Amino acid sequence: MKVAAPAPEHFTSRLRSPAVAARVGMWLGISFGICFLTGLLSHYAQNTSQPIPFPASPSWGYRVTQGLHVVTGTAAVPLLLVKLWTVFPRLFERPPSMRARQLLLTGLERVSILVLVASAIFMLTSGLTNTASWYVWGFGFRAAHYAVAWVAIGALLVHIAVKLPVIREALLNDVEATHSHDRPTAVEAGVMSRRGLLRTTWLAGGAAVLLTAGASVPLLRKVSVLAVRSGDGPQGIPVNRSAKAAGVTVTAVSDAWRLTVSNGDQVVELSRPDLLAMPQRTETLPIACVEGWSASGEWTGVRLGDVLALVGADAASDVTISSFQENGPYYTVNTLQKSFAGDDRTLLALGLNGEALALDHGYPCRLVAPNRPGVLQTKWLGSIEVQA
Repeated sequence: MKVAAPAPEHFTSRLRSPAVAARVGMWLGISFGICFLTGLLSHYAQNTSQPIPFPASPSWGYRVTQGLHVVTGTAAVPLLLVKLWTVFPRLFERPPSMRARQLLLTGLERVSILVLVASAIFMLTSGLTNTASWYVWGFGFRAAHYAVAWVAIGALLVHIAVKLPVIREALLNDVEATHSHDRPTAVEAGVMSRRGLLRTTWLAGGAAVLLTAGASVPLLRKVSVLAVRSGDGPQGIPVNRSAKAAGVTVTAVSDAWRLTVSNGDQVVELSRPDLLAMPQRTETLPIACVEGWSASGEWTGVRLGDVLALVGADAASDVTISSFQENGPYYTVNTLQKSFAGDDRTLLALGLNGEALALDHGYPCRLVAPNRPGVLQTKWLGSIEVQA
């Protein structure tokens, strides 16, 4: 049986109006903008090559920006749903004339909407599944998320440019007023007023934030029931990857373990007792992960600069950090830039919150640096090599 596409006159609710779409779209655009900028920052922080070194201060900077990234992305979900609902009838309208200019603008608008909606759904869906560390796809999340973010923001800018006259008129007029861009068939009051729909939308967005922000805001953890990470974990810090999953349960507790530190032909091997015999420091630093969760801990260990001095290296040197984990898919080897290596707060941590480092937190030794993505706070250290 052939099913006919809906016609614009089938949609009669006054709630489906430019007045509502423009206001919801404005906040959706702000959410997307913050999400995009903080996402770029996170992507840059994870790069091994940085023309401008990522700063080590403030120590909580990445915690805030990545928390904002996830929170604004979550808030965008109800905003996007309402926005799509309000503009849905427009997709079935024919251009008011067959003039080339009008056809071009209409075609550009429809294509930008298609690209924007598809990329927005991809970004929000993949981002939310990433917060749960649930990777159901076969492509690399970071590369795909980064590439599609540019597509989404480009389509958004094109859409704003095309619809700017409508947006301006809708925002300058009262939300309940009718104006030239309202559909003639949108005459029924609906179940609530336009203001009521907007208030409900803001409430839904606020609820989405409140129920998830506890992953990065400790004060909200008791009410953020949808937060993927509650702050629980060994020694009060969550764990993404356990020692068992990394395949280090035997190697990590072996007396044969040594941390190899090298600078050209100068090499030293340090056991855990060797590291414990060196001057110890305690720093309060957050672990902030790309999934959006973060937690602070009191880390105790040896200053990285003191260890580099054993091989005659300047503390402010780029170094290659390697983990001995067997099953690490990403970041098993990464570069620690001089901005972190030369910071006095960067530690080879041996303890956490007054106890010996738990196996799942990187025992016998892990890296902890200020304002660095959690995925780069390497656990189960095997070697440190000063780059030439």
